[in-house]
Amino acid sequence: MIIVITPEKITENETGIINELFHEGLDLLHIRKPFISSEEMMGFIQQINSEFHSQLVLHSHYGLTEDFKISRLHSRETDRQNGVFKSFTDKIISTSVHDIETFNELGEEWEYSFISPVFLSISKKGYGENSAILNDIKKQDNPNVKLIALGGIDENNINQVFDNNVDGVALLGAIWENNEPINIFKKCRKNGLS
Repeated sequence: MIIVITPEKITENETGIINELFHEGLDLLHIRKPFISSEEMMGFIQQINSEFHSQLVLHSHYGLTEDFKISRLHSRETDRQNGVFKSFTDKIISTSVHDIETFNELGEEWEYSFISPVFLSISKKGYGENSAILNDIKKQDNPNVKLIALGGIDENNINQVFDNNVDGVALLGAIWENNEPINIFKKCRKNGLS
């Protein structure tokens, strides 16, 4: 499984790129736009082909799920710890962790969890410099939740991540900090599936 996370701020031709990514085999898109209004989010989603709405995951503006038939929501770590997501029993929910011990404790209500940073982050300078997560993944013993690696993953190291028995990867900087996001995605998909 390959997931792409949007950049926090809207970028030029972003929804056009997103539609093309889906045509190239993108599994899921996480829409992470913490600084936009509900109206702006609605406009953003409307620019994504409706055939892909079932593959969208919202990080905010959860009220829009009914308008667009979106069934997937993502919980920040702090919201999960505070029990905010207990009321979403009819949705597919995911979350984030930053160590394998926390991942191993997640309950089966979570479909998957990001674990980060695997490598030095591309989009957050300096984040993940001394990360041992790729090595720690070997201690994964939670059969109920899929493990999705995040952080610094690109076309050059994606196969190394999949070699460590993760269920999928999430890309952010590799896609959005590049002049050829579609080509990078295709390379990631090819290298990750080989």
